[in-house]
Amino acid sequence: MGPPGAGKGTQAKRLVEKFGMAHLSSGDLFRAEKASGSELGRKLASYMDAGKLVPDEIVVELMAKAITHCRAPGGLLLDGFPRTLRQAKALDEQLAKAGRPLDAVVVVTADPEQIVERISGRRSCPRCGKVYHLTHLPPRRDAVCDVDGTALVQRDDDKEEVVRQRLATYRRQTEPVVEYYRQRGARIAQADGNAAPDEVTAALAKALDGLSQRA
Repeated sequence: MGPPGAGKGTQAKRLVEKFGMAHLSSGDLFRAEKASGSELGRKLASYMDAGKLVPDEIVVELMAKAITHCRAPGGLLLDGFPRTLRQAKALDEQLAKAGRPLDAVVVVTADPEQIVERISGRRSCPRCGKVYHLTHLPPRRDAVCDVDGTALVQRDDDKEEVVRQRLATYRRQTEPVVEYYRQRGARIAQADGNAAPDEVTAALAKALDGLSQRA
């Protein structure tokens, strides 16, 4: 868990590789459904492009289906879910039915202004998918992909005004979920996402190793 742009996706992929888990990303599921052009995908787009949270009933339906059908000996790592108290309670019910208890909550924190700079500076190639950053990873030619010369684009939900809206939504609806788990006695592993990615990975892996030993 953590605000948009804190590096959750990067850390999730690293932890999945280290511990042999399956990676279920709500964002990936949403984008795939959005790109499919389905009626549900169009509904998702109307929320995602405005930086708003997708309604709980849609999120829970998609994630519950994914959790039910996913099999991995190392367990599941849920990335970007749950984001609201209602989703957290629905997840508790789904995990109880599946007999797959929650082992730990991973929280990645980050400075809000650094997040705005990190996300709003991203550009991508609509043809090959290569991602750039205006400051940290610029293309050789301004606004043009190094690989195929296609003009780079900015995703609607990466625009600064949308990023700030996403951060406000996170503070209002998702931060209370962390407290919900804390009050329920869940094991919490936390790291500062402003640190170098390798340092964040090491801190989280160490915390999860310790949690595993105490489990």
